[in-house]
Amino acid sequence: MNEAQLSFALDSLWVMLGAILVIGMQVGFALLEAGSTRMKNAGHVAGKQILSFAIASLAFWAVGFAITFGKGNGFIGTEGWFLKEGKETFSSLSWANVPLELKFLFQLAFVGVSLAIAWGGFAERAKLSVYFIFGTIFTIAIYPVIGHWVWGGGWLGEMGMQDFAGSTVVHLQGAIAALIATMLLGPRIGKFNKDGTPNYIPGHNQVYTVIGGFVLWVGWFGFNAGSTMGTADGFFGYVALTTNIAAAAGAIASILTAKWLVGKADIPAMVNGVLAALVAITAACAFVEPWAAAVIGAVAGSFTFWTSVYFERKGIDDPIYAFSVHGIAGIVGTISTGFFASPRLVDITGIGKPGLFYGGGVDQLIVQTIGVLGAAMYVAIVSFVVLYTLKKVIGLRVTPEQEISGLDISEHGSYGYPEHLDPAYQQTTTVVSSRSS
Repeated sequence: MNEAQLSFALDSLWVMLGAILVIGMQVGFALLEAGSTRMKNAGHVAGKQILSFAIASLAFWAVGFAITFGKGNGFIGTEGWFLKEGKETFSSLSWANVPLELKFLFQLAFVGVSLAIAWGGFAERAKLSVYFIFGTIFTIAIYPVIGHWVWGGGWLGEMGMQDFAGSTVVHLQGAIAALIATMLLGPRIGKFNKDGTPNYIPGHNQVYTVIGGFVLWVGWFGFNAGSTMGTADGFFGYVALTTNIAAAAGAIASILTAKWLVGKADIPAMVNGVLAALVAITAACAFVEPWAAAVIGAVAGSFTFWTSVYFERKGIDDPIYAFSVHGIAGIVGTISTGFFASPRLVDITGIGKPGLFYGGGVDQLIVQTIGVLGAAMYVAIVSFVVLYTLKKVIGLRVTPEQEISGLDISEHGSYGYPEHLDPAYQQTTTVVSSRSS
C-alpha cells in the first residue's frame, strides 16, 4: 500500500467513525428529551428519534444531499438526485479524500441532528402525522438550502462565512424551526396560569437527562473533529481540544448562573449549559485559540440559562429549551469568530478573515452577522408557511384529552412505563405479586 492509498484508507475510516459518533447522538437526544419530559410521553419522545432519522435518511438521499452539495447556483444545488454522481456534480466536497457514500453518510448524520433539535419545540403536544410531513419538508427544502449557502458553494460560503461544523447550518436551523412550532402549537396544558406566570413541569428522569447529555458530549467529537474529514495533518486533535474546553466551561458557567439567578444548582441547567457551549464552539472550533474556546463556552452556557428563564416568563413553552440551547448559543458561536478568529488558524483553514480582536477589523463580524440573519429569516419564513398551512389543513396539535392522557397511549396505544401508568397492567402485576408472596 502506497502513501496515497494509506491516506485514503485512514481518512475513510475516520469519517466513518465520525458518522457513527454523530448518528449515535440520536441516542443522546432520545435520553435527554425523554428524561426532560413527562413519563406519559416518554416512549413517544424517544421513539420519534428513530422515525425522524428514517425520514431524514430517505429524503436526504433522494433530494436533500443534491440541493446541499450538488452543482448549481449560489442558492441551491440542482444536480445529484439520488446520489447520482457525474463530472463535478459534488465538487464542493472534492476536498474530502473519501468515497462519496461516506460523504453522504457523514452529512446525513448532521441533518438528523438538526431535525432532532427541531422536534424539541413540538414535544408533548404535536400530532404524529406532523412529524412525517414537516420532517420530510425540513430535509428537502429547509436544511439543504442553508447548507448549500454555507458549505455547498453558495453565496455565504463565497463571502467567507466561518461555520466549521454547523452552529448555524445545523443548530440554528433546528432551533428556529422549534421556535416557530412552539409558538404555533401554543403552551402545554397547565404550563401557565391565568395571569401568565409559568408553572414548573419537571421531566420525569434527571438521570436520563444527564446520560443523554454525556452521550451528546462524546458524540460531539465526531461532530466537530470529524468535520476535518481527514487525518494527515492531525488538525482534528486541535478541534477536539477546543470542543472539550468549551463544553467544560459551559458546564461550570451554567450551574453557577443557575445558582445565582434562581438560588439552586440546577442539574438540567448544567446539562443544557454543556450542550449550549458545544453548540457555540461548533462554528468556532477550527478558528479560535483554546482560551477563546473557554470564553465562548462560558458565555453560551451562562447566557442560555438566562434566556431560557426569560422566554418562559414571556409565555413561550419550549419543553427542552431548544431555542435557547441551540438557537441563542448557535448565534453566539457563529458571531464569536468575528471577534476571536485567530490569524494562524484562518491560514490553516483558508476560510474567511481574522477576527476583530486580532486586528482583522469588522469584515468577518459583518459576514457572520449576515449569515445568521439570512439563515434565520429563511428558516423562520419557510417553517412558518409550512406549519401554519398544516395547522389549517390537518391541525398540529392533539386533542386536550389526548394530551392529558399522554402521547404514548393516544398515538401509539401503549405506555412507555405501563407498570406505572396503565391501570390494567398495575392490576395484573399486583395480583401476581400477591400470589407469589
